[in-house]
Amino acid sequence: MTFIIQQAIQFKGRVAIREGIKAFTYDELILRAGKVATFLLRGKDDLGSARIAYMVNPGIAYVAVQWGIWQAGGVAVPLSLNHPEEAVRYYLRDSGAEVVICSPEYVKSLQPLASGMQLNLTDTEKVLEDQDLKPFFPRIEGQRDAMILYTSGTTDKPKGVVSTHANIRSQITTLVEAWEWSSEDQIISFLPLHHVHGIINVVGCALWSGACVHFMPEFDPSGVFHLILEENLTLFMAVPTIYYKLIQYFNRLDPEAKQKLRDRFGRFRLMVSGSAALPVSVLDQWKVITGHTLLERYGMTEIGMAISNPLHGARKAGYVGMPLPGVGVRLMDEEGKPVREGQPGEIQIKGPNVFKEYWQKPAASRESFTSDGWFRTGDIALVEHGYFRILGRNSVDIIKSGGYKISALEIEEALRAIEGVKDTAVVGIADEEWGELIAAAIQSPHLGEEDIPAIKESLLKKLPGYKMPRLYRFVAELPRNAMGKVVKQEVKTIFTA
Repeated sequence: MTFIIQQAIQFKGRVAIREGIKAFTYDELILRAGKVATFLLRGKDDLGSARIAYMVNPGIAYVAVQWGIWQAGGVAVPLSLNHPEEAVRYYLRDSGAEVVICSPEYVKSLQPLASGMQLNLTDTEKVLEDQDLKPFFPRIEGQRDAMILYTSGTTDKPKGVVSTHANIRSQITTLVEAWEWSSEDQIISFLPLHHVHGIINVVGCALWSGACVHFMPEFDPSGVFHLILEENLTLFMAVPTIYYKLIQYFNRLDPEAKQKLRDRFGRFRLMVSGSAALPVSVLDQWKVITGHTLLERYGMTEIGMAISNPLHGARKAGYVGMPLPGVGVRLMDEEGKPVREGQPGEIQIKGPNVFKEYWQKPAASRESFTSDGWFRTGDIALVEHGYFRILGRNSVDIIKSGGYKISALEIEEALRAIEGVKDTAVVGIADEEWGELIAAAIQSPHLGEEDIPAIKESLLKKLPGYKMPRLYRFVAELPRNAMGKVVKQEVKTIFTA
């Protein structure tokens, strides 16, 4: 029996999952997971860490498949519902998946892939049909592989991040403790379920705690606000792009509708933002609307969450907070030495939350850890008065121009404060004289080349001259991945094409 099933047993009778008007208890969830495990085992005693990929719609079927794979001794490989065929092919081939489970509507699109790769393809109706459950399932130790999640692949081909059952348990319980989850909590789930944000922070923490998850098929501002009005939600988690869209939708509502929502926002005890830098302007607008100061935190696929603003205490705009309980965090310079407070360094993480390895990439795995066992995140930060402030990724967000190391995120924040700027991405473009030129891509429906002098004038009030962008481009949309993160390698092509 897996740790997640053992934990869920104590909540039998409580509602675990809601899909619209349908409600499913923990008993039903455990039963369905058992059906999936029985189907997969087919007479075997243990899947022996076979990789099982799945493309399943959000809801009880998704969780039952995930839990069933674990219960049978398999390794879960969740697939995006929206990735193109070539990306899915890569994930299936790279992971060495033996079986693919999907919602019925994806059978037609996956069948050619499965046939060509000689994979066993089945749909959720078959794996969840009535059958005699196995009386015994394999014993699952904490050090066994549990899941392979693929990184965003913004700079190279995605790598498979292997997490053990012990890693996942640590990632979940750390957040349950820090954010004080309880069985009385209710949360909406609309984030993609092939990323750690949706899998661990929302669904994992909720179901570990005996709470209720309200699944939405996809994000929709109207649907989100409807659930807020109709249900007793207590937590809300999203990425900055979603908060921006909700603010825009809210601002178009009539005064009566706005007031009804404001009354309901008072029922929430926590609202969290993550997966990308939170613009201070969005934080401020959300606080005006809801009365809540968004809690920003820091994490990644390889580590779950590592740093968080406090549940109780000051949440500082532009900062991601302090190390979570049981998570080791240090900042190191390029020579591998600790940096002083106020000086930038690479974030390095150590603890039971840290992943096991990159799937079948031993060289990349070795390079990602220091000789004394710390994971090198590649993210640069500094500490001011005990709070961590992210400066960006070493490879794409730290621009080396004219002898200076410049944070692209700092420039982006200054640009977002300018009226008419919807969003922006700042990158470094190779240049013989400067090393890199600072280049700003600005997403705006109204601004253009004629507004550059005014933009520069505004920036000079906040930034020194050496941090000023030298190149500007105006775009309708910035290139993003499935989690809404801007893909900066693609942004660079705007200036080099």
